[in-house]
Amino acid sequence: MQCLILAGGLGTRIEGLAGDGPKALVSVAGRPFADHQLRWLASAGIERVVYAIGHRGASLREFVGDGAPWGLEVAWSDDGDRLMGTAGAVRLALDRGLLGPGFLVLYGDSYLPIDLRPVWRAADDGGRSLMTVHHNRGRWDASNAVVADDRVTLFEKGRADAADIGMEWIDYGVSVLTGDVVASQVLAGEPADLADVFHRLSLAGTLHAFQVTERFYEVGSPEGVRDLEEYLSGQEA
Repeated sequence: MQCLILAGGLGTRIEGLAGDGPKALVSVAGRPFADHQLRWLASAGIERVVYAIGHRGASLREFVGDGAPWGLEVAWSDDGDRLMGTAGAVRLALDRGLLGPGFLVLYGDSYLPIDLRPVWRAADDGGRSLMTVHHNRGRWDASNAVVADDRVTLFEKGRADAADIGMEWIDYGVSVLTGDVVASQVLAGEPADLADVFHRLSLAGTLHAFQVTERFYEVGSPEGVRDLEEYLSGQEA
């Protein structure tokens, strides 16, 4: 299994903790977050990682290198001076030949305490688009998905009428995409947002759902860092 990590965001909510580095290097329980994330990915079945970087990405690249300390093969795709957005960064990595026919996509601030092998199998070993979802009901963040059976029938962020239309689920933080879908949905060389891609796939009925019961963790905010540290301390106890 191969995983693309989107780590090119500006990280404005976490800037006080991240200092001059990217949020992937914010200290969590005494170690850079990227260390925790890569340890989890290796234990969850991932063998190859592609980092999509941009803002302050050089320090992350220096820390992770080729991934050998985690038993991973790591490659790098840098947006350069022009931030490409989440979907644009995926397309850029695809056009550079760094991605296989199917791959997982993970946000660079997400820590998800699940095994990724069942997710991969549910996506036909990377053969179809899939989003992991959690029955959130507005608890951890604003719900953004409607799920029916094994499909995300609507994905859209920022809906004021989310509760009224049965939008009780939330993007859990890791998805599966194919190269063919990315090539058809994202213009080469243009900035684009994955949220728009997932919205179109949901309306087309081609975005499968994998339901996860465990809560997710993130380091995109100081509160998220504290929650993750509490979870990790419980795991080590």
